[in-house]
Amino acid sequence: MSTDTEHVEEGGETSSSVLESWADWYHLPIIGAVMLFMFWVRTQSYDRFVTDDGTPALAGVDSWYHWRTIQWTSENYPRTMPYEVWTGFPDGNQVGQFGTLFDQLIVTVAMIVGLGDPSPETLYTVALLSIPAMAALVAIPVFYMGRRLGGTIGGIVSIVVLALTPGSFFSRSLVGQLDHHVGEALFMAIAVLAMMVAVRVAEREQPIYELVADRDRDALREPAIYSVLAGLALSFYIWVWPSAVVLIGIFGVFFVVQLSLDYLRGISPDHVAFVGAISLGVTAVVSTVLIEDPGFSVSSFGYVQPLTALLVAGGCLFMAWLARTWNARGFDRRYYPVAIVGIIGASMLVMWLAIPELYSTLVGNVTGRLLPLDPSTGALTISEAQPPDDFTGRAFDEFGAAFYTMLAGLALLVARPFLGRELRAEYTLIVVWALFMISMAATQVRFMYYLAVAVAVVNAVFVADVIRLFDLDIRPGLDSLRGIETYQVIVLLLVVVLLFAPLLPPMAADDTTTWERGQNTGPSGGAMTWQEANHWLAGNTPEPGNWGGADNADELDYYGTYDPDDGYEYPEGAYGVMSWWDYGHLITTQAERIPHSNPFQQNAVSSSAYLTADSEERAELILDAIAAGESPSDQTDAELESMAEDATHEEMRYVMIDHEMAGGKFSAISQWTGPDYEHYYGTTDYQVGGGEQGLPAPNENYYNTTMASLYHDDADGMEHYRLVHENDDYAFVGAMQIGQSLRPHYSLEFSRLGIDTGWSENAETYAAELEEARANDEIYQGIGGAPMWDAEVVSTVKTYERVEGATITGQVDDEENVLADDATVTAEVELETEPGRTFTYEQTADVEDDGSFELTVPYATNDELGVDDGYTNSSVEALDGEYDVTIGEPGEDGFEGQTEVSETAVVQGDSVTVDLEQVELEDPDANDTDENDDADGDEEGADGENDDADETDGNETDDNETDGADGDDGAETEDE
Repeated sequence: MSTDTEHVEEGGETSSSVLESWADWYHLPIIGAVMLFMFWVRTQSYDRFVTDDGTPALAGVDSWYHWRTIQWTSENYPRTMPYEVWTGFPDGNQVGQFGTLFDQLIVTVAMIVGLGDPSPETLYTVALLSIPAMAALVAIPVFYMGRRLGGTIGGIVSIVVLALTPGSFFSRSLVGQLDHHVGEALFMAIAVLAMMVAVRVAEREQPIYELVADRDRDALREPAIYSVLAGLALSFYIWVWPSAVVLIGIFGVFFVVQLSLDYLRGISPDHVAFVGAISLGVTAVVSTVLIEDPGFSVSSFGYVQPLTALLVAGGCLFMAWLARTWNARGFDRRYYPVAIVGIIGASMLVMWLAIPELYSTLVGNVTGRLLPLDPSTGALTISEAQPPDDFTGRAFDEFGAAFYTMLAGLALLVARPFLGRELRAEYTLIVVWALFMISMAATQVRFMYYLAVAVAVVNAVFVADVIRLFDLDIRPGLDSLRGIETYQVIVLLLVVVLLFAPLLPPMAADDTTTWERGQNTGPSGGAMTWQEANHWLAGNTPEPGNWGGADNADELDYYGTYDPDDGYEYPEGAYGVMSWWDYGHLITTQAERIPHSNPFQQNAVSSSAYLTADSEERAELILDAIAAGESPSDQTDAELESMAEDATHEEMRYVMIDHEMAGGKFSAISQWTGPDYEHYYGTTDYQVGGGEQGLPAPNENYYNTTMASLYHDDADGMEHYRLVHENDDYAFVGAMQIGQSLRPHYSLEFSRLGIDTGWSENAETYAAELEEARANDEIYQGIGGAPMWDAEVVSTVKTYERVEGATITGQVDDEENVLADDATVTAEVELETEPGRTFTYEQTADVEDDGSFELTVPYATNDELGVDDGYTNSSVEALDGEYDVTIGEPGEDGFEGQTEVSETAVVQGDSVTVDLEQVELEDPDANDTDENDDADGDEEGADGENDDADETDGNETDDNETDGADGDDGAETEDE
């Protein structure tokens, strides 16, 4: 039997034989071949991410922000971005886990390739390929970790499992996924491997306190060197991802367990404590140097990283000292672990009293990241940060049977002492680390990419023990081949089938192998949908700093460096963009404008408060409170007025809303400020098969929200908002059935249903038919197999401008008493968007007893101002060039007049006077004709389109009721 388990520690005689040399080095070409496969399979869709005009096309929202930090680092090399003023308006933000060693490494490679001055094309190419390259590099530490546990064969099995795993690790390391996740996996694996080596060397060299006191450098040199290297590896991991402080906690648990086990077995805890003190001490020093954001946030380089490392280092020294004191006092060894647990509990109590912020951070990360106990509201609105609904089912989908053989491997490691075999400290480390990887994956589904590394590594133990159990000799060489028995071949085949059957065709399910998924990847649909709107915003709005005629754009350099210490003050003419936090990075990178909220979840509460405000007046108070430096949430209007008293020039000027915000993401938007999501929908009876059926649909509370008033009604009836752009691709938005689920808020893009995406005759037909179905409380059938009710055809992204609004004033002399006592004045203008969709804006107001009136309107009838003047080039035009102003009932005597409303009056809040004449008001219903013949013709064409759409019925996507900008998955965004 041979598994070559001790290869790394046992020498052998050198042989000139080619076969024996091959037996010693055969793993190197195998590692190389696996790495090449891992790189190739992840780059199959490379061409989809390279556009003809050089515009970036990336997968996932966070990828766009890494592209931002990579560009910034390239312009400011070797510095990385510490503080960002192009997001989180009006405060800016510490970017934390962006602008780290991950970005710096990518730019460094680009600098080498570009000979010190990489072109944008070179930088983009290197950025795209760096992710698959890092994924391939993960195979190196995984091999050596597996080799330490199960010999060379075990190491090879580990990297093959890693290479064939088609789940989160694979999807997050594809070309186009410009995100730090794969960097996390790489540097975590290096850190764990380095710690494995360090504790093994310490066990062999046995450093103790007396050697330190005697300064015996020869005896301490090797364990000290490997301990320092382990500390540096951990520091590099933290430098890639500040939240890697979780690994410090995992190492802390390992040292508590291992030192306790050593003491119980009569082994000096000094050996392993030496490693813990030095390695974590080094980490504390390095992470102190990295501090950028003094505070206790785990997502930025602050106090948490060095303090936790220092606590673990000090804890190791304390446990070693306590063991010596325990011996000196003659206490029973069995109570030593109990004392340690009690001291840890007391220490946490002291921390809670003395440093509550650090305590809250540590406990919050334990319950929200390490253990599935108490996820926060913010985490629950991120799709990738939610716990999996069915953990074991998800694990099998990700790893196949390899997940269960990994559990068997862990059991075999734990059972080693009971089987009379050696239990090394590095084995304990792997058990503790792997169990925490399982727990983290059960806490947040995104951590499956971490679990993939643990699954690959621990399977080396399973394979090695199977080989040992059946006395298999599978080393390369003719002698070992001749000695294999039939039953041993059968065992080998069974092991191979068990590990790899669910990962290889034809036994794998359709489209689940790595090469199939690698072929089917492409740029993020959501990001590319927003690109049209953001590019319009970049070209048709003033640069931040130039709004309203200010000339301060030079003070907001897109690649500039800013000091947050005293609080950054935006210059006059700067402005923010209101949207949901999912899209903040896209607004920053694609539009080069400053979003209020972002995937760091900064300002998510105030964005939610604004979008769910139940009146325009309340929405305005919220924006004024934001301009005053406040963070409004669910305050009363009176409280908001008080908060807004110190409002400055730092205002939100634009609002961007997409079909997903009005659809599946609305439930997440409502969670942040309340009321609960159920407040926004109810049950309505609809005609189904000749009878009535109660179906969930948006209610009046939903349609009263600021978001719905803007997105669904084009700001109709609002005074300070106007539509200035909409995308020329459309979606069905509203209540519909997806699979077996009845959704009160959902959206389906035309592109997903095989429908012409632009505003066309088909889109108009669908819109008219849906409107008729809504009016009759009927279900609309036949689009992509998704029955719809209370649904509309709406542009995928709409952009609104916040303006002062022009006040139309006038006076009528009702000598003939043709008006009712409660007469109202109505102003209407017909408008057309750039894609060709028309709609009517209407505003009403009461007529005073003296016949005077005034009403405020946000739409202009001309384009006298534009970007050069510091304002907006609106793409929404007034068709007739005038507002129609009327008082009275249609078909009866009343008053009528027309007036132009200039762009200047709209943006500056000027008044416009209109003269009205007494006339008989036209009754539009009197001129109605039967247009059913034409409609029938259109409907027939629509049905033909529906037949094509029906073919895509199986193209159903994942549940979209929670955020995840990457569909990450997204959007994966993970940034809390």
